[in-house]
Amino acid sequence: MTLLGRFWSSLTQFLSIATLSPFGDYGNNGNQQVPILDTEIPVGEGFPGGSGPVFTPPGHRTNKGYGYDFKCNYSSMVGWESCHETNSSCWLRNTKNGDEFNIDTNYENLAPQGVLREYTLEIVNGSLNADGMNFTEAKLFKLPGKEPQYPGPWLQACWGDTVQVTVVNKLPYNGTSIHWHGIRQNQTMHMDGVNGITQCPTRPGDSFVYKWKAVQYGSTWYHSHYSLQYADGLVGPMTLHGPTSDQFTEAADIPLLMTDWAHNSAFAAIYPVGPQNQTILLNGRGNITKHWGNPAPLDIPAPYTLHFDGTKGAEGYKRYLLRLINTSWNATFVFSIDNHELTIVGADFVPIHPYKNTSVLVGIGQRYNVIVEAKPITEKGNVIPTDKNFWMRTYVAPCFGVDTALYARGYETTGILRYNSTSKAPPTSKPWNEVSLKCSDETYSRLKPILPWTIGNPSNAGQEHDVIFDITANRTEFGPFGIFSMEPTTFNSKYLPLRIDFDNPIFLHLNETKNSTDKWPERWIVVPESYGDEDWVYLVIAGNRKKDYNASAHPMHLHGHDFAILEQAEDKKLDYGSLNLKFDNPPRRDVVLLPVNGYIVIAFKTDNPGAWLMHCHIAKHAAMGLALQILERQRAADRLWNTTSPAWISANNNCKRWKEWQSDCNNWWPGEKGGCERKKREGIYAFQDDSGI
Repeated sequence: MTLLGRFWSSLTQFLSIATLSPFGDYGNNGNQQVPILDTEIPVGEGFPGGSGPVFTPPGHRTNKGYGYDFKCNYSSMVGWESCHETNSSCWLRNTKNGDEFNIDTNYENLAPQGVLREYTLEIVNGSLNADGMNFTEAKLFKLPGKEPQYPGPWLQACWGDTVQVTVVNKLPYNGTSIHWHGIRQNQTMHMDGVNGITQCPTRPGDSFVYKWKAVQYGSTWYHSHYSLQYADGLVGPMTLHGPTSDQFTEAADIPLLMTDWAHNSAFAAIYPVGPQNQTILLNGRGNITKHWGNPAPLDIPAPYTLHFDGTKGAEGYKRYLLRLINTSWNATFVFSIDNHELTIVGADFVPIHPYKNTSVLVGIGQRYNVIVEAKPITEKGNVIPTDKNFWMRTYVAPCFGVDTALYARGYETTGILRYNSTSKAPPTSKPWNEVSLKCSDETYSRLKPILPWTIGNPSNAGQEHDVIFDITANRTEFGPFGIFSMEPTTFNSKYLPLRIDFDNPIFLHLNETKNSTDKWPERWIVVPESYGDEDWVYLVIAGNRKKDYNASAHPMHLHGHDFAILEQAEDKKLDYGSLNLKFDNPPRRDVVLLPVNGYIVIAFKTDNPGAWLMHCHIAKHAAMGLALQILERQRAADRLWNTTSPAWISANNNCKRWKEWQSDCNNWWPGEKGGCERKKREGIYAFQDDSGI
């Protein structure tokens, strides 16, 4: 028996075998998530028939901006009414029997019947002045007939809607695939948008239609999963409207996306030249002079600004919902607003019991919904400026790769909160004194999910994966960037950075039986997990166990699942005899920070057949191989997407078109004969020189 096997065996005596899972099967309640729902109702001018509720989402703007007239539409749910007006935790109520869709509803099993939300996004090359300096190699989203924009268009849906997005690739030299971050994709693995795993890239000139059911609610984002492409601008916010664990009056106009930003393409920045003239943006706006010792060559955009109404009403001061999202390629941020506390009500897609803090650390890919009361406070020693203008701050936490010593004082002042909408003066407010810039996730004892989980026995023997950074790795064998690995801890295990094949996704091979002699390509890093709907898999991920080249933290993201965090230990050696695991309603989310010189123990249910990527969300670490794919319940996945299924046939046709385009090196960057010259020089790594994700 392995070391982990002995540990799990000894552990089971402390667990109740009768409580393996609190969940039933999604398909047993009539709300099975499938690619096509016969009951979908397209949204058009005027809403479709039925007397079910149609309403503006709580706190939503109604008078300005893109998407201002958005409404939730449950017209097919006759006999139901909205119930959020006086209770933010309630969403829909049955007027006859009192049943509710609310914050206590098991959203992994149940969702209301919404409508079909259709969007079209085009992807184009562009030039962008986000901070006073042009970035000429941007890759941007745009709506048809509109100008390119950064961040991309705000996509909205309501709990229970079906979302359909047509993505049109108008880039001349890049393929693309678009991932819908954190979306469960139950029975829609082929819509997850990961080239080399769930699909081939969409070739230039082609389009791909993504379609999935919004069984979750909260804040998230969408982004390219084609190598480092998202770092060049292919990101956008997405909101799935639903209940909230605390009351609020209004929501900020749009989600708040914070990111690091460079002025050369990420495809070049991964080389030793590195990112040039890095800045920080809040909702696409920054100031190059706070990071670069020269005058800005172009006009500096005005900082992103929020406006609060500080008038006290009969029910007190207004409370504003902010949706915080970190879309960086490298930086972890600590967000705060001078003189204002944050009430944190959601972590990733998980509603939590509210708690207050003066700041919140947001790792790459993480999201927090926070509520801010329109009442500045001084109890913590900060004087309230007379003009009531306040800085919103996005500090860079010392996690990896960003040297803030090079930045000017006040670099973190990226946004403004004003109570007087006519004021143009820069704020004079002071930062909170006790804001911690430590590279540590929010204290997990405070992230208490509203909907509790009880974690059952591990069905696997327990698996450990070590994060290894090896700058000396063989470049001939692993390519120029194969220097990270999530190495399994077995004797004589090989150092293997992940590398997918653009033109050969595992989705097309679900019918293939693999054994000890007939294996998956080893660079795919396929981890089979074939258990039942009610079973749990435990993973241990340890950082810097063997080589000390890179003492850094890693935001680890698992596709297709929320996972429970049984333990997160910082600066602690992994010792199975001293684990301190939490099984009764542990925190859960879809991105967790693997601490510096520490480890995490996570658990997820094997109730979602398919291949799911797990990777570090530092974009260059993923590109350098810090990833694996979990092949979950392969036989069930093959039954869903066998070689005669429409999804498989469509994916195969897309791959044929991609292969046709990719096989001609004249199509490659930098165009004309340049791609073929690169092929001669660089061989198999000429087109795909990194992991591909």
